[in-house]
Amino acid sequence: MVDDGSKRAERPSSSPQAPPPPLDFMDVVSPALQIGSLTGVSGLLFGAVGGVLRSTTPTIFALASGLQWFTLGSTFWATRTILLHELRAETGESARKISASAIAGGVSGGIGGLLRSRKNVIPGSLIFATFGALGQAAYNYADAREGQKGSDKGKEEGKGGWLNSRWSPVKALSDEEYGRILEERLLKLDAEITLVNESIEAVKKTVSATATPTVAATKEGKGKK
Repeated sequence: MVDDGSKRAERPSSSPQAPPPPLDFMDVVSPALQIGSLTGVSGLLFGAVGGVLRSTTPTIFALASGLQWFTLGSTFWATRTILLHELRAETGESARKISASAIAGGVSGGIGGLLRSRKNVIPGSLIFATFGALGQAAYNYADAREGQKGSDKGKEEGKGGWLNSRWSPVKALSDEEYGRILEERLLKLDAEITLVNESIEAVKKTVSATATPTVAATKEGKGKK
């Protein structure tokens, strides 16, 4: 009998996954600042409108709103980028993105709530975590459907190659389509030949009808002489 220890020794040892390469600082900060700038401008505009309607100091209200939304956007994107880099894709790419967006939404929502007051930290975290997860799930679903449509379209175009493209001036034909076109052309050719034969017969009849009186008149003239 073979010892259990030798059996265990013969089993190949599973090699651990290699750690991901370190994330560059600018790879996190630069996109986060860009997203934060976009959200900050949006918050500034909405804050200006809200400040005119609700506050006696619309300028300060707009600046505070823009700063808050800049913080939310930049924090969310930076946290999401770090989590996507650190999380493993063992549960699937879609689940990894949803988890990263939910956690990033919770972090940014908590920071945004802290800018208002401490009692808004937990509600802000929960609300933004929910928004992050639902938004990422909706995006994943739409992206998967768009990818499926593109794949199906590529398969359909691949059957005939570039000839089946809508921009192609020619089209690839199957054997049945080609045979049907040939039959239609043969029928048209037969009809044209029939018309030509009928025209020839009509011309022959006209010529013979014209020639008969001429011959009769010639014979009559000779008889009189």
